[in-house]
Amino acid sequence: MQLNIVTLLLSKQEKLLVRFLQQPKDFHFDEMTKLLGYYSFTAVKKGKTSGSRVKFVNAEGLVILLHKPHPGGIMKMYQLKQIKEILGL
Repeated sequence: MQLNIVTLLLSKQEKLLVRFLQQPKDFHFDEMTKLLGYYSFTAVKKGKTSGSRVKFVNAEGLVILLHKPHPGGIMKMYQLKQIKEILGL
């Protein structure tokens, strides 16, 4: 595997952002949770009745609603595009 010197210098956060911006077909929900955390979003626990719906909120009150994909956890392309737009990336 060939390593790119720029890739070696990037932090984990930056690597995840670069991966997200490439809109991969195998972007996992756990990766999205981490990415949103870097943008100060936190998951709001709605209790047992929320099922696979997850609400993320930041300090400004911006809300992102996601359906946690199952069984594999791989996010849909439309979700990635929506979040990219919401984050202004």
